[in-house]
Amino acid sequence: MGIVLAGFLLGLIGSMHCAGMCGPIAINLPLRGNTFSEKLISGILYNLGRTLMYGIMGAIFGLLGKGLYLLGIQQWVSIIMGSVMILSVILPAIFKSLKLLQFDFFSGILRSAIQKLFKVRSYKGLFFIGMLNSLLPCGLVYVAIIGAIATGNIFYGSLYLILFGLGTLPMMLTISLIGNAITTNVRNIFNKIIPYLVVLIGFLFILRGLCLGIPYLSPSKENLEMSIMKKSNQNEKNETDDTHSCCHPKR
Repeated sequence: MGIVLAGFLLGLIGSMHCAGMCGPIAINLPLRGNTFSEKLISGILYNLGRTLMYGIMGAIFGLLGKGLYLLGIQQWVSIIMGSVMILSVILPAIFKSLKLLQFDFFSGILRSAIQKLFKVRSYKGLFFIGMLNSLLPCGLVYVAIIGAIATGNIFYGSLYLILFGLGTLPMMLTISLIGNAITTNVRNIFNKIIPYLVVLIGFLFILRGLCLGIPYLSPSKENLEMSIMKKSNQNEKNETDDTHSCCHPKR
């Protein structure tokens, strides 16, 4: 669970990065209504849309991590994902040169769709702007996705990215309500902290994969496997119960 909470910390500190990258969209949101409460609801819906899409992405990449776990390489996945996080900070030039990660064609389609939704001043439109916004290329989101894969679990992968989204919510909501209230100097200070945070989270994933028997941080291999299997079995049991609930109603 400590690893999952790292997603919230990444979002909270990294939201200063979001202020620079997605700030223009947040500042110019077509918020509905004239009162503060109406604008607040509009801003919350936009951010809930972002967070929901993050959760969906987390479930997808958590499923990928679970597939790697079933191959018997969960420990190595955690170590490799943690190493990639650290390398993305130490060797940024290499990662920036990966033009495939820019998805220019895909992001162009997303931006076009967002511009169309800007013309529709509705709560539903704001929610979908948030969902589409979360799909735009972003290095910080890539780091969060790596974390979701390393959880090796659909539930925890989704929770990791949901908490990441909630961590960015205070900053993004503030920007959408009162404009660019955070000065460039303050953003620069937090942007300098982000690489250290990414390295710290990377080390946490490496520790987790090493299975050193440290409670919460690096559980033993047996405890790690037992925890993941327990959660997987519980999810399967819940799905089975939901499927047969109509055949066996509660009395």
